[in-house]
Amino acid sequence: MFKLPASQYGGACTFLQAASVFWCAVEMDARTIASYDDGAAQYCDEWLSQPPADDLQRLWREFFAPGRPTADIGSGSGRDVDWLNRHGYPCVGWDASLGLIDEARQRFPRRRFEASSLPQLVEVLSGAYANVVCETVIMHLDPSGVTSAVGALRRILAPHGTLYLSWRVSGDGDSRDSAGRLYSSFDTDSVRAALAGMTMLYDSEETSASSRKRVHRLVARADAGLAARKGDSMHAVPVQSAG
Repeated sequence: MFKLPASQYGGACTFLQAASVFWCAVEMDARTIASYDDGAAQYCDEWLSQPPADDLQRLWREFFAPGRPTADIGSGSGRDVDWLNRHGYPCVGWDASLGLIDEARQRFPRRRFEASSLPQLVEVLSGAYANVVCETVIMHLDPSGVTSAVGALRRILAPHGTLYLSWRVSGDGDSRDSAGRLYSSFDTDSVRAALAGMTMLYDSEETSASSRKRVHRLVARADAGLAARKGDSMHAVPVQSAG
């Protein structure tokens, strides 16, 4: 659910200067982004018609720090951003599909939605968020970009911050659905390895109460000594207050 500007869809990589270092970013799958852009209203209607995400919300209540800055990476329809704000977790939604961002802003005008793309999240400030959600997004990356994406999610965590990360489980290799969306298959141990040094609080493969799809869910907490240095990214968006 991430979108780079249309002019970059065909590019192999994007060069940015951060802390005087140039690096090359793997891009989110272009066909997946185009599908979300073209069908943004329909996707949002579908997601908002699903049963409540009680299982997700239970984990957030258990592990997230209330009243602290929160980010939803791949915020889609804005449903979870709205819930988090209403329940005391001041949250900004980040997505790379401009179509989904437009839909979320219309459906939840009191909430804030901004553009940024995994696997680098260039626009998001390092160490900015005590709570980070990334719900069923990383399977839309080529498997080669998953480790970098997890690294970016770690980078934006504040000291002692908590990451909730999930993805659709694919047991038959990489595939695309009828709309062209990529569902990558990758080893769960590679994700666990990318979280090395964090405290694992939850690790389970289960069926989502909302989508009824099979997903893997992890919750991990950063140690203060592993928190990323602030100021590494290009700019950040201030967090709104809950309400």
